[in-house]
Amino acid sequence: MMKKKLSASKESSSSTAREEEFEWEMRPGGMLVQKRTAKEDAPTHNLRLRIAYGALRYEISVSSISTFGEVKKVLSRETGLEVNEQRIVYKGKERENGEYLDMCGVKDRSKLVLMQDPSSIERRFIQMRKNAKIQTAHRAIDHVSQQLDHLAHQVSAIEKSISEGVKVPEVQITTLIEMLMRQAIKLESISAEGDASAEKILQGKRVQTCVQTLDKLKVSNARIKPVAFTTKWETFDHHPTSTEWELFD
Repeated sequence: MMKKKLSASKESSSSTAREEEFEWEMRPGGMLVQKRTAKEDAPTHNLRLRIAYGALRYEISVSSISTFGEVKKVLSRETGLEVNEQRIVYKGKERENGEYLDMCGVKDRSKLVLMQDPSSIERRFIQMRKNAKIQTAHRAIDHVSQQLDHLAHQVSAIEKSISEGVKVPEVQITTLIEMLMRQAIKLESISAEGDASAEKILQGKRVQTCVQTLDKLKVSNARIKPVAFTTKWETFDHHPTSTEWELFD
């Protein structure tokens, strides 16, 4: 009698092991799903699932023959988590994307536990830091750009004066070059990636163009002779007064 019970127990454990071993098949879209047999085909109906995600609770409706991967797609719209960022646990076991709800025993109002993949949390944190760094770079470059707008206006004013033959004090040109070089140093200190890097290069070229223009203007300015201003004093016939004559007596 004891032998029969032991044999029955062994059969039960081997049956459970077989239930855990699923066969898989590839869908046309490339998704690997649990293979169904003719016996497992059943009428479809909608299931209302209760989802626990930390302190949050969701209730979604899906087809009974949906996969856990399809459940994750629905949850993406609810939670904002991508499919590859989600882990779903049912009856204490994490479920694969290709496993079917009905074949895993999921019924109406069953409770599923949703967790965020720890590696995805780290990836999001890294991405947030990267985005913050890019935004900081954009702000710094924009500030330099505004300064360059002001300096470029001064370069244009000097260029116009020299083209009209008006000599400009050399110190004005030299000072402007120094101010432009300071902006170039600021640009060099900015750590930029992506679009910010392209903008940084563009502003650097603006500095270079302005400095080159001023170097040429310095040469042209040196050739201009300063305008000499002369004042013609009017001469008056001066007749000594009687008082002035008395001084000589």
